[in-house]
Amino acid sequence: MNKKILLKNFTYAFLPLLIFIITDELFDLKISLAIALVVGLIELGITYYREKRFDKFILLDMGLILALGLVSIALNNPVFILIKPAIIEAIFVVLIGVTIFTDNPLLIQMSARYMGGMELGDQQIYMMRRMLHGMFWLFIGHIILIILSALYVGAPDSAGYLKRKEIWAFVSGGLLYILVGFGMAVQFIKGKIEQKRFLKKFANDEWFDIVTPEGKIIGKAPRTLCHGNPNLLHPVVHILVFNSKGELWLQKRAANKQIQPGKWDTSVGGHIRSGETVDQALLRELEEEMGIKRLPNQPLYRYVMQNEIESELVYTFKGIHNGPFEYPAAEIQEGRFWKIKDIRNNLGTGVFTPNFEHEFGLLTQLKIV
Repeated sequence: MNKKILLKNFTYAFLPLLIFIITDELFDLKISLAIALVVGLIELGITYYREKRFDKFILLDMGLILALGLVSIALNNPVFILIKPAIIEAIFVVLIGVTIFTDNPLLIQMSARYMGGMELGDQQIYMMRRMLHGMFWLFIGHIILIILSALYVGAPDSAGYLKRKEIWAFVSGGLLYILVGFGMAVQFIKGKIEQKRFLKKFANDEWFDIVTPEGKIIGKAPRTLCHGNPNLLHPVVHILVFNSKGELWLQKRAANKQIQPGKWDTSVGGHIRSGETVDQALLRELEEEMGIKRLPNQPLYRYVMQNEIESELVYTFKGIHNGPFEYPAAEIQEGRFWKIKDIRNNLGTGVFTPNFEHEFGLLTQLKIV
């Protein structure tokens, strides 16, 4: 999350309160309330003009200013308006609490419109929740300080009132930004330390991009974590190699494979490394698994394959080659061309990987086989 954007929009949503704090030093309570509400109405108009919607945060801010202001005027007790920032902040704390202590990332969802269309994966939501966890306790502490400073101000006609009012204004306004800045700095330092440890731990691991089902990159992770967490969707490339007779080359996975050992699988399949394009991965896998440097390829389709171990975004291509092929014995137990009728006769018998059987179904739907 962009911290500058977060601070900017936090300030924008609570601008009526900031205006009230400033004008209350210059005018009486009624005039200060009127100016703050006018500023809020202008903000609402600008937001509606730009986005064709009314901002709920600004409406909430204005509603609380009005309600507490009327109570303060009616009871002639300024303490009600002075604790208004604490009430606003308490609502914000509730939103943070729901976000970090339940399965519903409510505040993150509400803030999504400020992120320029950025799609959030599990990694991003996890990191935002960690950042908000520290902010949760920081805001609770600030709420207590606001209430204590509001009670400390006392009556307007008491000695030293203006000085105490300045202390309250600082605690309610400026101190909040100092605390938020301090909290973000601590989170930033902690994040850098943890990132350094994480990168060192997986320095020798192969890294994959983490993507959305549409192929948009939203992060990256080491192979060790991808193969063990189905939430980490990562891209792979498959090539279905036919010969001139229409037979399909299949590879038998080595017996020491972690996933589906000893079963017949797609002609060529491999992960797309982080920073690698689909075409680059396709050529690399062809050479590694079949010993050929180039093959005319026809893009077929893209789909998500998920099992109990991992999730893959599969880019599938079709190519024609009569062989011979050279494959690594450590990865592939054997390989040969299969007649399509023989493949059909062995479907559902445990001879093939579930992934290949799914892929063969797609080939049948497209009338390729």
